[in-house]
Amino acid sequence: MGQIAVFENITLDGVMQDPIGEESVSAFDWRDSLSAAANEEWIQRIVHDTRGVQAMLFGRRTYEFFAPRYADGTNPVAELTRSIPKYVLSSTLTDPSWTNTTVLNGDAATEAAKLKADVDGTIMIWASSLLVRELVEHDLIDELRLVVFPLVIGHGTRLFSDTADAKHWHLAATDTVEDLVYLTYRR
Repeated sequence: MGQIAVFENITLDGVMQDPIGEESVSAFDWRDSLSAAANEEWIQRIVHDTRGVQAMLFGRRTYEFFAPRYADGTNPVAELTRSIPKYVLSSTLTDPSWTNTTVLNGDAATEAAKLKADVDGTIMIWASSLLVRELVEHDLIDELRLVVFPLVIGHGTRLFSDTADAKHWHLAATDTVEDLVYLTYRR
């Protein structure tokens, strides 16, 4: 049986996506205040955390954000993700362009539970706020890997919204690189 881990960039105030959905790729880049060394460490952390996964799971909007950036890219993250089986939950996507991608069009919690049963190892989710919230609500997320950026944005999509009941997590690891804080929580 697999486990589902979430790798998420968030701000100090819990925002995981700025209002226009272009964090770190627009005029307002979350990484602007980072040194070159801290930025490289952040990229290497993504590579390290992704290298050990057996599958990746995305919501459709997040898939459509990453696919054109990584499908043919030459950076280390793009090269690594091409070989990993990818699953995207969508009722509208029919022809995925990123190699090794399978579309799952059923209920998110049901499909994620099936994937956990079928995959032996870690299933990684990047971003995908709606999917993460749904899976947290159904107790299907096993680990949260949060990279906290030293920003307060004040508005945008937050990682968590209202939940039916409290969800308890245990701190498993911490690390810092300059102003970035890496937090790992487990159920």
